[in-house]
Amino acid sequence: MNQQSIDCLEMTTGEKPEGSVIWLHGLGADGHDFEPMVPQLRLKSALPLRFIFPHAPVRPVTLNGGMAMRAWYDLVSLERNSPQDLAGIEESAETVNRLIRQEVDRGIAADKIVIAGFSQGGAVALHAALRYPDRLAGLIALSTYLPKAEQLEAEASAANRDLPIFMAHGAQDPVVQPQLGEQSFRHLESLGYPIKWRTYPMPHAVCPQEVEHIRAWLLNLYGKS
Repeated sequence: MNQQSIDCLEMTTGEKPEGSVIWLHGLGADGHDFEPMVPQLRLKSALPLRFIFPHAPVRPVTLNGGMAMRAWYDLVSLERNSPQDLAGIEESAETVNRLIRQEVDRGIAADKIVIAGFSQGGAVALHAALRYPDRLAGLIALSTYLPKAEQLEAEASAANRDLPIFMAHGAQDPVVQPQLGEQSFRHLESLGYPIKWRTYPMPHAVCPQEVEHIRAWLLNLYGKS
């Protein structure tokens, strides 16, 4: 991704969107991965939103033998104490920040913007949203974990210290271990974030029940429930 443009897919659930959802895909996928989610949320008659699905840049990924693929940052291991690609995480967080600013320029206030992500995209969403200097609407983090957890308390944005968070994980996830997700949830909870945590009997995926819970959470967030 260069400094001039960010390659994204966009979808809307109605004319004159009242808010935006910036949604980051997982490792090796692209912005089309969650495109089917939009109609599944059944928001067209209830909540006009603009969904923005950016494509991560292609880069070598150590965990996958150096193979080049779309990735928000390099990944060495998914073990809890493994080295983290902090530069890559920060770079992708700045991409999220730029997308937020672009939406503000298009007339959507920052406090009407939700940051969302799945797996590696969820890690970037957590990192970026909790540090963003202006108030956001909310945060969705699916099948993921909190990077730089030990630095969050010192680096967290005061404007988003009570940011509503929906966090969920598959109980049979073989990719991002459920314990990693739960540890991240517990850490955020201990810092006082208002967080909704759910688990589902599924692997590294999204299930229909989860989609329904996200729908209800979004409707409530935007005052449509």
